[in-house]
Amino acid sequence: MSIGSLVLLLVAGAAAGLVGYISGLASLVSYPALLAVGLNPLLANTTNTLAQVGAGMGATLRAGRQVWAGGRRRTLQQLAIAAIAGAAGGALLVATGESSFGKVAPWLILFASLMMLASPHLWRLRGESGHWAGYLVALVPVCLYGGYFGAGAGVVFLAAVLMLTTQEYRQSVLMKSVLLAVSNLTASIIFICFTTVDWLVVAVMFVGQLIGGSLGPAVQRHVPNSVSRWVIAVGGVVMACWLWMRG
Repeated sequence: MSIGSLVLLLVAGAAAGLVGYISGLASLVSYPALLAVGLNPLLANTTNTLAQVGAGMGATLRAGRQVWAGGRRRTLQQLAIAAIAGAAGGALLVATGESSFGKVAPWLILFASLMMLASPHLWRLRGESGHWAGYLVALVPVCLYGGYFGAGAGVVFLAAVLMLTTQEYRQSVLMKSVLLAVSNLTASIIFICFTTVDWLVVAVMFVGQLIGGSLGPAVQRHVPNSVSRWVIAVGGVVMACWLWMRG
């Protein structure tokens, strides 16, 4: 692979890490970049999943203590679900290939994007204490999808958090990155064991995402929640359309 392609992947990785932290739409940047340098769709998917662990790691290194702000017990519950569901998603991809997500993913992301826009009006439905058990149930398919393909998984996660918990918005953005990184990591273990991974591309993209993810918490503090919500929703619609046309 040429030096120019590697530089492109490094820059795309950094951009994806930052965009992914703020909006949950990292794959809108990283996945096309991987295709552009010549990877086939399945290899781009598995490579992208492993590289995205870097964004969550960067965010955790920058804001690690905040991960436990919701309480140790609840955080461990989320981490366990993310790990198990992510591995299941990775196994599902290995077993079925990439094509089976094509018809469902755009509609899932589109629905989540609309829920992001409607979230201020839906908050009153969740009650003062939220619906923690319902949120944990919703987290299973979100992280399974994250391990399976993951494009737009952050949007779906944020929609579930806003509708089912009372978690503060900026904490939700951080947990999105951490939990999806865990699901990506366990899915990646499956990929490493049973599929091909381009390690040079992973290394370059991982470093870029690590950089972008570490910048995410600082940048997020300067973005108003209402602006972030609109950016996520519009970006989600764009990703849904892209996946629909690609499928």
